[in-house]
Amino acid sequence: MTTIYHEDDANPAWIRSSKVAVIGYGSQGHAHALNLRDSGVDVRVALHAESKSRDRAREAGFEVPTVAEAARWADALMFCTPDVTMGDVYREFVAPNLRPGQLLLFAHGFSVHYGLIEAPAFVDVAMVAPKGPGHRLRAEFARGSGLFALVAVQQDASGRALERTLSYAWGIGCARLGMLETTFKEETETDLFGEQAVLCGGISALVKAGFETLVEAGYRPEAAYFECLHETKLIVDLLYEGGLSHMTRAISDTAEWGAYTAGPRVINDESRKAMRELLAEIQSGEFTRKWIAEDRAGRPNMARCREQDAEHPVEEVGRRLRVIMRLGHSR
Repeated sequence: MTTIYHEDDANPAWIRSSKVAVIGYGSQGHAHALNLRDSGVDVRVALHAESKSRDRAREAGFEVPTVAEAARWADALMFCTPDVTMGDVYREFVAPNLRPGQLLLFAHGFSVHYGLIEAPAFVDVAMVAPKGPGHRLRAEFARGSGLFALVAVQQDASGRALERTLSYAWGIGCARLGMLETTFKEETETDLFGEQAVLCGGISALVKAGFETLVEAGYRPEAAYFECLHETKLIVDLLYEGGLSHMTRAISDTAEWGAYTAGPRVINDESRKAMRELLAEIQSGEFTRKWIAEDRAGRPNMARCREQDAEHPVEEVGRRLRVIMRLGHSR
C-alpha cells in the first residue's frame, strides 16, 4: 500500500540538532545546503581539495571541509555527487571515517542499489530524492513551497532511520509538499527508465524524428521547429498542471482527436517492446555496467552523441529563432 508522509509526520528537532555535511555543490548539492541552512541546520559543504566549487561554496558562506573531514564531523552525510564517481568518493574518503549512529543519505538510489556503495551495518542508509532539479528545489523553497520527494530506508541501524530521514526532508522543504515512501530499487529503476524511455531519450528522439519528417517532406525548417519542439513546453505545462485529461481538455478538438488516432501508431507494439528491453537492461545492471565503462574510458561515445545533437538541424534552426524571439521580446 502506498504511504505518503506530510509535514505533520516530520519532526524538525532531529535535523536542527544535528551536524550535516552535503557532499558536492552542484545542482542538487547547492540547493540542499542552502535550504538546510535556511531551516536552521548546522551544515557544511564537503568537497575534495581540487574542486572547482570550493570558492562558490565559500562565497555562499559555507565552511568547506574535505570529504574525509566532513565524514568525521557530521551526524548525517548527504551524497550529491555524480553517480559514477560516488562509489570511489565513498570508499576513499567516507568509509574509513564512519562511526556508529551516523546517517548516510542519498538523493538518488543508483550507487547503493547497484552495489557501488556498501555501508557498514552500524550506520543508517536512507534516501531523500526531490522530484526536480536543484535550481527548482531551491526556488520553490525560497518562495515558501517545496518539491515532492521520494523517501526510502535501506538500512535502519539506529531504529530511527525513517524519523531522521523525514526530518532531513523537512529541512530541505520537501515535507511542505509530501514524501512518497519507496525503495532504493524502485526509485533507481523507475528513474532511469523514465529518463531513457520518456523524459530525455524518448522526447528528444521524437522531436528530432518529427522535425526530420516535415523537412524531408519539403516544409520549412522554421515551421517544423515550432511545431515539433517549441510547442512542447505548452503541452508539458498542461500535463504538469493537471495530467493527460487536463491537457486534452485545453487543446482543440482537432488536436485531441488527432492525438487519439495517431498516438498509438507512433508509440506501438514495437515501441513497447523496446521499452521492455530498456527496463530489463536497467533491472539486470547491464545499463549501469556499460555507463561506468563509458565513463572510465573517458566518455568517447557520449562526446560523439553530444556533438551530433549540437549539429542537428533542429538545433541550428532553434538557436537562430530563439535569438529573434528574444530580440522581439526586448523591444
